[in-house]
Amino acid sequence: MTLEELILSQDKRGISKIRNSLARDFCFDAANFILANPGKVIITTGFYILSAEAAETDGPPGAIAIGNALEEIGYEVVYVTDKYCSQMMKEISTETSRVIEFPIGTLGTSKKIASQILEEEKPDLLISIERCAPATDGLYRNMRDMDITSNTAKIDLLFETHYASVGIGDGGNEIGLGNLYSEVEGSTELVGFPANTKTTKLIISSVSNWGGYGLIAAISILKGKNLLPSVESDIHNIKKIVAMGAVDGFSGDNVEKVDGFTLEENVSFLENLHDFVQDSLAH
Repeated sequence: MTLEELILSQDKRGISKIRNSLARDFCFDAANFILANPGKVIITTGFYILSAEAAETDGPPGAIAIGNALEEIGYEVVYVTDKYCSQMMKEISTETSRVIEFPIGTLGTSKKIASQILEEEKPDLLISIERCAPATDGLYRNMRDMDITSNTAKIDLLFETHYASVGIGDGGNEIGLGNLYSEVEGSTELVGFPANTKTTKLIISSVSNWGGYGLIAAISILKGKNLLPSVESDIHNIKKIVAMGAVDGFSGDNVEKVDGFTLEENVSFLENLHDFVQDSLAH
């Protein structure tokens, strides 16, 4: 099984059906691109769940895992999220990384803030994992096509002007899925209002966290060193943010699940990924 097949396994919402529109080895494609843009990386995540009025468990653990892996190979890491997720990110990130809270505001104000962040931070690279992007009408919607604009910071604006970016998503309404706009639009299972925001490279997966881990697996193989999070640290991070109020994106419940997958299922996936990396490094 390929790395891409692994992260698209157990697909619950039909994202795997549009995978043929991407390069066959899209994880390695994105990993090579990241390694070609060393320095400072801004990583964004945090998806608002309307029924719970809270951030979901998919995204932050993956963002932290990517950030930790990149820190280990010499990148400077800055996280950008909004008020629903910033405290969680501070709790589970390293002391050497920083978290910037992007305020929820009008388009005009948000454009100024985005410009300011890019000007002050001068990132070499942007990565988004499970972060809502607007449809062509400018509105932000969840997987049920309900409007969450008033609860979503316009962090996608960072990606409109930056030359080097990677997007990771699983439903069609995330930053980067604009790359497959017509494919999402043509799907009967994915969201009804596809994201418009594009990225240089795109990773799709059954669960966005899994896409993040897949990216790390590809970087690990290219660098000759396993940079994946341990099963223990990953579970710790999921439990930690649930204790802080994060919810399962599928049910909206404050339970230890990610997109409907139990901790055991998550562990099983991550163990398979570790095996995949170890096997690749052994050959």
